[in-house]
This record gives sequence, C-alpha cells and structure tokens, in this order.
Amino acid sequence: MGQPMENVTTSYQWSTSLTTTGNWTTDDQPDLIPYKCIYNEDFKYLLIPISYGIVFILGLVLNCVALYIFVFRMRPWNASTMYMFNLAISDMLYVVTLPLLTYYYSKENHWPFGKVLCKLVRFSFYTNLYCSIFILFCISIHRFFGICYPIESLPWRKVHYAKIACLCVWVIIIGSQCPILYFVTTSTNGDNIVCHDTSSIDLFDQFIIYSNVKMAVLFCVPFTIIIVCYCLIVRTLMQPSAATSRTSDYRKKSIKMIVIVSGVFIVCFLPFHITQTLYYSFRNLDLDCGTQNAMNIAYKVTRPLASANSCLNPCIYLLAGKCFRSRPQQQRNCCNP
Repeated sequence: MGQPMENVTTSYQWSTSLTTTGNWTTDDQPDLIPYKCIYNEDFKYLLIPISYGIVFILGLVLNCVALYIFVFRMRPWNASTMYMFNLAISDMLYVVTLPLLTYYYSKENHWPFGKVLCKLVRFSFYTNLYCSIFILFCISIHRFFGICYPIESLPWRKVHYAKIACLCVWVIIIGSQCPILYFVTTSTNGDNIVCHDTSSIDLFDQFIIYSNVKMAVLFCVPFTIIIVCYCLIVRTLMQPSAATSRTSDYRKKSIKMIVIVSGVFIVCFLPFHITQTLYYSFRNLDLDCGTQNAMNIAYKVTRPLASANSCLNPCIYLLAGKCFRSRPQQQRNCCNP
C-alpha cells in the first residue's frame, strides 16, 4: 500500500481484486475481515466530532435542567414523572461519554484510553439507545391505557408500578447489552489504537446473530406496539366528546406527545436500525463497491442521529405540557394522561 496505515486499511474479498480506491478506517470493522472494497470515510472525521460535540452540549444542558426540575421542583412524583426522570438519567449517562468519542474521531480513529473504557463507551451507547426506546415504550403504553381505558387501568397507572417498570427496563436492557462488553475490543492499526464497534473477526458471525436478535426484540417489537397504540389513541381522541376547554387541552397535549415520541423514533431510531442491518448484511454479499460504500456512508450518518435522541427526549417533558412552566403546587397532576 502506498498510503499511511493510520488512514487506510486494505481488505480483500475471496479471490477478488480491489475495485475501488479511497480511504477507510476500521472503527466498525473486525480485524482483517476480507472485503473487496476500500471505503472513503474522510467525511466521518468531520461529521461525527461536530455532531457529537453539539449533542454533548445540548444534551448536557437540557438534561441537567430537566433533572433539576424533577428533583427540586416536582413533588410529589406521578407515574409519568418517574418514566421521564429515568429517561433523563439514561440520556445523561450517555452524553458524558461523548467527549471521549469526539476525541477519538477527531484523531482519526485513535483511542488512547484503553480497552476497558472502549468497551464501556460502546456499551453506554447501546444501553442508552435501548433504555430510551423502552422507556418511551412505557410512556406510550401508560398514555394508551390512560386515554383508551382510563377507569379500568387506573389502579395500574400509579407511581409504584412505574418504579417497577423502570427497574425492569434497566435490568433487561443492561442484561441484554452485556454481550457488548464481550464482543467489543481494540486493535492496533499502524500508530493508531482502534476502538471497534463490532467484534474481532473470529466472533463476527456471532455478533451479527446477536445484533439481529437484539434489533428484532428490542426495537421492532416495541416500535410496532407503539405504532398500534398510537393509532388506537388517535381513534379514541377523534371520537365525539364534550367540547370543553379541558378536553381540548387534554387532546392537544396527547397529540403533542404522540408527535414528539413518533418523531424521536422516526428521526433517531428507525434510520439507524435500518442502515445498521443493511450495512452488516451487505458486508457478507458480493455487491459492487459503489453500493457497499453508499450503505457504509448511510450507516455512519445515522449514528449521530441515534445519539441525537439525548437532545430530543427532553422535548417530551419540556414541550409536551405546562409542567415546566407551572407553579410547583400546580405540578402534581402535570403530565398525567
């Protein structure tokens, strides 16, 4: 190779010659996986540090404000507050890791922080991602029962059950993400230490199986249920009812919540999971380099979108109602369905 090792890594497909030129790096690639293409990823060293830096600043400020209000101004808590507090905690735990990733990508895939911290940062990314999905799932189910079955579900929409639901979410998600700590590793690429996002070559097939199962169970299932619930909520809200200012405000707040949660899923989670699945699948197919490079670019672009949920989630409790603008004594019933 006539290019420095820190900027290019060669990959070969079985008995296939190289067909594309450019630069690509190995932050998401298992060591020495045989591919026929060389991907141009110079854009990543500008896009990801800038986007992660913006997400870090906005996410830190918005979630600090939200946590302050939850802890010091909103008493007593209701079930919705419990869900949103846990959502803010999840986002905060994620954004504090972004400076490390910002440094890593700005240095063109050089990770000087050690293997353990590499595993923890990658683990934090996916734990936040799926904690957000499941807590939004809980919020959506809570609102569905509050609107469609307000009387029947009243005993189950108490803060005690919200605590149990949040605890179950943390246990399930942390447990399901523990394999990340096993798969993720570091390797040396010239003078750079690469913090891989997948696994080493000998574990890559197992990682793909794990990733596909995780996507199906932790994303497709809750996303489908949320869509069904929101369709039923909209149908209920569109039914004739007493035209009072109270029901009108209630309807507006519910629709606003639907729009925000749906927006988070459509903007942040859906593109990431689609491109990730195609990206992994395409790497094992004999496709032309242009197609593979296009999918590689799409996947890298959607990673910052997935991180942006840490900034969009606060919109649920900052914009979905009057909770943060009302007086403390008026906040008891705030954000209830």
